[in-house]
Amino acid sequence: MSTQPGPQHRVLFQTPGEEKAEEEPPQRRLGKLTVKYNRKDLQKRLDIEEWIDGQLHLLFDCEEEDIPELEIDMDELLDLSDAEQRAKLHDLLQDCDKPKEDFIDGLLYRMKGLRKMSLKK
Repeated sequence: MSTQPGPQHRVLFQTPGEEKAEEEPPQRRLGKLTVKYNRKDLQKRLDIEEWIDGQLHLLFDCEEEDIPELEIDMDELLDLSDAEQRAKLHDLLQDCDKPKEDFIDGLLYRMKGLRKMSLKK
């Protein structure tokens, strides 16, 4: 036998549970928002908000800073009947001189199937 230090061999014993834990990557925890709400629903809501923003530019024919402060609450609209939704949107857009029906029809169409997200406190 050689007296020089060489690689030492070791034998490791693993239980079946330990072996599986090493093979699988650790699972990422989703943030509270995406756990509570489906990511697809969040994306759909974001897409609608971006569409609204673009349409308001067209309706008011001005720069973003010149658009009147409008609060279109999709959750509030979801609680209303179709006629009430239309009346609410007409009321919000009363300062707009251009025809609003295409915007209202487009918004209500896009909101179909959207689920309410805000929590009642």
